[in-house]
Amino acid sequence: MFSYNSSKARSGGLKAILCLGTGVTALAAFAAPAYAQEEAAEETRTLQAVTVTATKREQTLQDVPIAVSVVGADVIEKAEIVDLGDLQSIVPSLRVGQLQSSANTNFVIRGFGNGANNAGIEPSVGVFIDGVYRSRSASQISDLPNIERVEVLRGPQSTLFGKNASAGVISVVTKKPTFDTEGSVEGTLSNFNGRRVGGYFTAPISDTVAFSLSGNYNVRDGYVEDIADGPDTNERNRYGIRGELLFEPSEDLSFRLIGDYDTIDETCCAAVNLVNGAIPGAVINALGGQIVTGAPFSNRVAYNFGSENEIDNSGISLQGDYDAGFATLTSITAFRTSDLSQNADSDFSSADLIGRNANTTNIETFTQELRLTSSGDGAIDWMIGGFYFDEKVAIENDFQFGTDFRGYVNALSGGAISQIEGALGLPIGTTFGQAGQGPRESFGQDNQAYSFFGTVDWHATDRLTATLGVNYTNDEKSAFGSATNTDSFSALNLTQVGYNLVLQTLLAQNGVSITNPAQVGAFIQGNPAAYAAIQQGALGVARNFNPNTPAQTRNPLAALTALQFLPPFLAFPNAVEDGQTNDSDTTYTLRLAYDVNDNFNVYGSYATGFKATSWNLSRDSRPFGTDFVAGSQRVVDPVTGQVFAAPASPITNAGLGVTNLTSGTRYAGPETAEVFEIGLKAAFDSFAFNVALFDQSIEGFQSNVFTGVGFSLANAGKQSTQGLEVDATWNATENLMLTFAGTFQDPVYDSFTGSTTGDISGTTPSGIPETATSTSATYSFDVKNLAAFVRADWQYESPVAYFDAVGTGFTGTDNNALLGYEKEISTINASAGFTTEGGLGVTFWGRNIFDDQYITTAFPGVAQAGTLSGYPSAPPTYGVTIRKSF
Repeated sequence: MFSYNSSKARSGGLKAILCLGTGVTALAAFAAPAYAQEEAAEETRTLQAVTVTATKREQTLQDVPIAVSVVGADVIEKAEIVDLGDLQSIVPSLRVGQLQSSANTNFVIRGFGNGANNAGIEPSVGVFIDGVYRSRSASQISDLPNIERVEVLRGPQSTLFGKNASAGVISVVTKKPTFDTEGSVEGTLSNFNGRRVGGYFTAPISDTVAFSLSGNYNVRDGYVEDIADGPDTNERNRYGIRGELLFEPSEDLSFRLIGDYDTIDETCCAAVNLVNGAIPGAVINALGGQIVTGAPFSNRVAYNFGSENEIDNSGISLQGDYDAGFATLTSITAFRTSDLSQNADSDFSSADLIGRNANTTNIETFTQELRLTSSGDGAIDWMIGGFYFDEKVAIENDFQFGTDFRGYVNALSGGAISQIEGALGLPIGTTFGQAGQGPRESFGQDNQAYSFFGTVDWHATDRLTATLGVNYTNDEKSAFGSATNTDSFSALNLTQVGYNLVLQTLLAQNGVSITNPAQVGAFIQGNPAAYAAIQQGALGVARNFNPNTPAQTRNPLAALTALQFLPPFLAFPNAVEDGQTNDSDTTYTLRLAYDVNDNFNVYGSYATGFKATSWNLSRDSRPFGTDFVAGSQRVVDPVTGQVFAAPASPITNAGLGVTNLTSGTRYAGPETAEVFEIGLKAAFDSFAFNVALFDQSIEGFQSNVFTGVGFSLANAGKQSTQGLEVDATWNATENLMLTFAGTFQDPVYDSFTGSTTGDISGTTPSGIPETATSTSATYSFDVKNLAAFVRADWQYESPVAYFDAVGTGFTGTDNNALLGYEKEISTINASAGFTTEGGLGVTFWGRNIFDDQYITTAFPGVAQAGTLSGYPSAPPTYGVTIRKSF
């Protein structure tokens, strides 16, 4: 957006145009060894100009119209950044969470983001690689290819990037093939038996065609020891290949064809015990199982099998650019597939409670973007374009109880499971909770979306530019879900069983045995009003499962409902639920930018964002409360056969109700975002700083929270944050570069009445630090013919709670208080190395060198009341990397 006059730059007005859009992490400007050699003759070292494409138009960071952090190839090499998960160590507004598998990585910008654990939930932070959208985290986390730079765009970006950029965008730009023969090879050895190799080669085929080929291989032993039957976990085992063709038949026309394939086959990810629930823990121990307690950072767990992760990603894309003089026409066509297969020991103990928790997900995505961008020669710059998205998601889940599950639930119930089997005349010990029982589920989604967008930059004067951008997006989804479930206990109607027991007790109080049909018949015939009163009394007690009421007034089996983990599933679409959503929205951007002088720019902007409906494609999907009234099952009097119907609702009235069905959500509706931002950018020969104030909010934020037995997907009413972003880059001396970047914010749930813990409106969202900073120092120097450097960076995040605050509607455990500590990050990484004139480089590096220990994510133990589990931070890693460029 900034209307910095390029002619002024060419005339020498600014020697450094790295003014880094608001909040930019200036690490892209770190002086590389080659730079040290090329500029050794200069009296002072100045900041370099950096070109970005954050607005889909090549601009310097001084001119870029949005808050964007840029990480260049030199920093990626020096900081040993291997994948997108490592970026958070140098971009303070970005948080990357590794969850229960290699495929579940969550990206959060300024505290906003989601998308993990459920393929139906699309992320709020869009990831693009060479302009191609990667719709799920499974396709985003592989080792970075031959990187030119990574741009992290903060705040709503829907005007240019469409439906799934309501919180921000991560844009990865790789190097194009060149018409000069060149390449590089590298190898890394690290602790935990880590080995990584990679290579890149590019060369011309003819005067108009060039190609490149790259590949990588990355393995490492698991650093978490399994002291039971499973293998060591948190390993690395991944590789990938990538090939490109660049065709430039004329100066005005070019095509870039990219094909890539990568695979991950790992045992991951270890969840440790944070708080051991007294009763579940004792039962697991009694069954011969183990749980490593009291030592969350010991890198030791006890599982009975390793959690398997197999991910295959592949894709092909074609970008064409034609310069017509007045404008450039760009087309990007892509087709991608992502196939995931995993099986997890989700009880996180060596007891065989969960024998199988397998998921297979297949995603096929086609995208087409077409845009026309003006040449930028006049007082008005413009861009118009369109985007089409077509995706198919297919999911198969298989959840089975293990051999110890029956003993576990029977012990938790005090033997009540066996008693119920006896009361129902079922074989005791061989009916409920048997190994192999559980649901087998199928889910899927077809999604078609299209967008039309346009922007206009009006250079009102040489110093003042006004920007208007508009985007219209339409998104249609068709979803389905079905399941077969052999968990007989979860299918048991405890309301009916409780009614029978209470009825038997009340009849006995009247001297009538329910086992004597003649006696019962005589009582009913002689006392019809009394029997009707007994029926109503029994029905009222049977339908009351509230633990806060007196025991004699509630169902005698009420406590057992907590053990019905996997109730029958109501398939959709059905006669009431059509499985369809159709969303549309118009988003826009308004900006004013003013060049105060050659060194200072100021700007103000307002932008909106949009994310479409996300479907709950999991066993936790439930009908909305408007379609089904939960809490009361259909009851049949065992004596008279009289039917007491469940409360009326569309699903009940249609005869679709299944036993133990509850209401919930099938999907979370659209979320909309807005941000107000004002900023100051300043750049000098050896110093640049940026300050931005922002006020950002999301209406209907799609919250997905694990409750211990499933995930709750719901729309928060409103979540907002106000804050300050600041960064500075300083070439303190000819050799020393210092950088600082920080995000300081005040996040809040303005309105969230329907959370899993009740009304938490006015509270601070969990997991979002009020302060996040990244500080670095790089000292570059020459030793004879070697260009050497020493570098360190420090990542800090202020303490945050792991769970949202307990609201007035929550009667369960206060997990914040139970855990007893908060998450705080203070991590230091360091590296040192040199490069010879012949292109041989050696880097010694270490990440988290002082063993900063924290839990990245905490959650309730799976089907273990009072237990809390979590994912620990990685231990120190260190190694040496050798590179040869030619």
